[in-house]
Amino acid sequence: MGISALLPYIQILLSLLLIGGVLLQRSEAGLGSAFGAEGFSTHYTRRGAEKFLFRATIAVAVLFALSSFLALII
Repeated sequence: MGISALLPYIQILLSLLLIGGVLLQRSEAGLGSAFGAEGFSTHYTRRGAEKFLFRATIAVAVLFALSSFLALII
C-alpha cells in the first residue's frame, strides 16, 4: 500500500479535524458587524486552550492544503 492509497483517508481525517476545529472556535464577529454596523471594538486575546485550538486549526489547515497539492501531483 503506497501513499496514493492512503491519501484519501488522510484527507478525510484532516477535513473532519478542520471542520471540528473551526466549529469549536469562538465567533468574534456578529451579524451586525458583517453589514458594517459600528459596534463595540474591543481587542480580544486568545489564551490557554483557545490559543492551542487556534494554532492547531491552522496546522491542520496547512496539512490539508499540502495533502491536496500532493494528491494533484500523484
